[in-house]
Amino acid sequence: MAKTRDPIDIAAQQRALEQSEVEQAFLKGVTTLRDLIAPSSIEIHASHFRLGTKYGRTIYIYGYPREIYTGWLSSLINFDEVLDVSMFIYPVESQVVLNNLRKKVTQLEASMSINNERGRVRDPAMEAAIQDAEELRDQLQVGAERFFRFGLYVTLYADSLDELGFVQHKIETLFGQQLIFSKVASSQQEQGLNSSIPQMTDQLQIRRNMNTGAISTSFPFTSADLTQDKGVLYGINMHNNGLVIFDRFSLENANMVVFAKSGAGKSFTVKLEALRSMMTGSEVIIIDPENEYQKLSEAVGGSYIRLSLNADTRINPFDLPRVIDTDEADDALRANLVTLHGLFRLMLGGTQVSPQGIPMSALNPAEEADLDQALIDTYARAGITSDPLTHNSPPPTIAELYDTLLHMGGSGPSLAQRLRKYTTGTFAGIFSQQSNVDINNPMVVFNIRDLEDELRPVAMYIVLSHIWNITRTDQKKRMLIVDEAWQLMKYDDSANFLFSLAKRARKYYLGLTTITQDVEDFMSSKMGRAIVANSSMQLLLKQSSSAVDVLSDVFKLTDEEKKRLANFPIGQGLFFAGQNHVHIQIVASETEESLITTNPRAAQQITDETTIDPNTNTSAP
Repeated sequence: MAKTRDPIDIAAQQRALEQSEVEQAFLKGVTTLRDLIAPSSIEIHASHFRLGTKYGRTIYIYGYPREIYTGWLSSLINFDEVLDVSMFIYPVESQVVLNNLRKKVTQLEASMSINNERGRVRDPAMEAAIQDAEELRDQLQVGAERFFRFGLYVTLYADSLDELGFVQHKIETLFGQQLIFSKVASSQQEQGLNSSIPQMTDQLQIRRNMNTGAISTSFPFTSADLTQDKGVLYGINMHNNGLVIFDRFSLENANMVVFAKSGAGKSFTVKLEALRSMMTGSEVIIIDPENEYQKLSEAVGGSYIRLSLNADTRINPFDLPRVIDTDEADDALRANLVTLHGLFRLMLGGTQVSPQGIPMSALNPAEEADLDQALIDTYARAGITSDPLTHNSPPPTIAELYDTLLHMGGSGPSLAQRLRKYTTGTFAGIFSQQSNVDINNPMVVFNIRDLEDELRPVAMYIVLSHIWNITRTDQKKRMLIVDEAWQLMKYDDSANFLFSLAKRARKYYLGLTTITQDVEDFMSSKMGRAIVANSSMQLLLKQSSSAVDVLSDVFKLTDEEKKRLANFPIGQGLFFAGQNHVHIQIVASETEESLITTNPRAAQQITDETTIDPNTNTSAP
C-alpha cells in the first residue's frame, strides 16, 4: 500500500531549495576583504615580482662589519622611497653558544699554532676572531650578553624596472658606505615577498649571529627627530609628521643662518620664531632694511627706531659698554678702538681692490697710524683713558674726532676733510651726536630702509656695534636678527665685525640670526663661510638653481636633498640643528600669520575672512 505525501510539505521543501540557491548566488557576488586587499594580478620572476602595476624586489643582508654603531639603520628607515623592512630575531640558548664558541676558539688557536710552527706570517683576521670569541664567551658566561640570530630583508617597490634598479642601487650604496652587504633573493622572490609582508613568516631564513649589544643597534624606530621638552615650535617634521620643537640656546651656540630666494618665506619664518621666542622670555633685536618688521613690532608693543637723515634718532659710535667685569672693563676701550678703526675704513671708502686683484685698505699705513692716535687723543680729551673708572664720562663724537684730526700733523687734516661729510656735510647729524636711543624693550627694530645706499653698510655696522655694547653691558637671553646680511659681507671690515659677533655671542647669551637671499655672494666670502661654520642652526628654504650647488658643497647635501632644494614650495625647507637635519614645513596660526605676513594678497585675504560685523560687533567669516 503506497503512502501519500502532504502537498504542504512538498511546497515547503521546494521553497527551501529555491532560497538556498538564491543565497548561494548572493554569496558568490559578495566581495570579501581578501578581494579588496589582493592585487589584481601577481607575477613572480627570478629577480623581481609584479603586483598589479607595481614592480617589486626583495634583497637580504648577508654581511656586516666587525662593529656596528647605534642608528646604523636610521638611514634606511628615513629613506625617501617606498619599501618594506622586515626583521626576524631568534634567541639562542647561551649554553649552546658557549659550547660552539669553545670548539671554534680551539680550532682557531690550533690553526694559529700550526701557522707559527711553519713560520707563516701572522694572520690579523684570525687574531681578531679569537679575541672577539673570547670576549663573547666571558660576557655570555656572566649573563652580561645574550645571543641571537638576526635576519633583515628589504622589499623595494617602483613603477618600472629601470626605476626599481635605480632604487636598489641607492640602497646598496647606502649600505655599502657602512660596510654592510646585500644581495637580491634570486629565484626566491616569492619567499622574499612572503617574508616582508606582515604575516610573521621567515621563508628566506638568511640569518646572522649577533649578541645583545649588536642587536640593540638595529632598533628600527630612529626616524629623524628634532623634538625637545622645551623651546619653540619651528614647524612640522615632514619625515614623520612630528613637531619640530627646539631650544636654540641648548646647542653649543645659539646662532642661526637662513638662506632662501626672494619670496620663499625666510622673513616669515624668522618673524614667527621671534614672536614665539618672546613667549619664552627672549628679547629680540632686529635690523630691518626693508620695513618688514614694523607691523610685528607694533603688535607686541616693541620699539620701532627709524634711522634716516631726516629723523631725530642719533647713535654715537664712540659709546662704550658699561661692563661690571673688571677684566672686560680694562679691555672695553681697546675693543671699541678696534671697532672704530673698521668703521672709519668703511666710512672713508671701505676695502679697495688693486689692479692685480689684491684687497687694499682705504687707508695707507701712515693714515692708519694717525687715525689710531687721533682716536686715543679724542677719548683722552673727553676724560676717557684705559682706566675703567673714567668710562662713565660722556663719550666724544665724530665732530670731536674731526677737530682732533684737523689740528694734528701728518695726514690728519687730509683725513678730516674726508670725514667732513659725516660731521657738517650731507650725512651730518645721525652718527655725529650723542646717542638718544633706548632699547629697553622686549622687541626693538632698527629700520634703515630710508637711508641712502652709501650709508646703509655704515648704519648697519654702527647699529650692530651699539647693540653689541648693550649686550655686553646687560646680559640677557637675546636674539639679534640681521636681515639682508649680504650688504655687510660686501666689505671686509663689516664682514669681520659680523663674524666677531657670531664667534663671541654665546658668551653673552646672544643668538645671532643671519638672513640672506644672495647666497653666492655671502658664501664666496671667507667670513661668510666662517659665520656659517659658527652657526649651530641652519635653515635652507627654496633656492635658485645657481645657489643649490654652492649650498650642496657647504652642507654636504645628498642628491635627493639637492633636487628638492630648488623645488620646495613656499614655507618648506631643510632644517639643520647640530648633527641632525629634517625636512620641515613652517606652519603658523591664523593670528600669527596676520601679524607677520608680507604678502599683500594673503594679508588682504586674512582681513576679509575676519571682518567685523557691525550688527554683532564680532568677527564674521
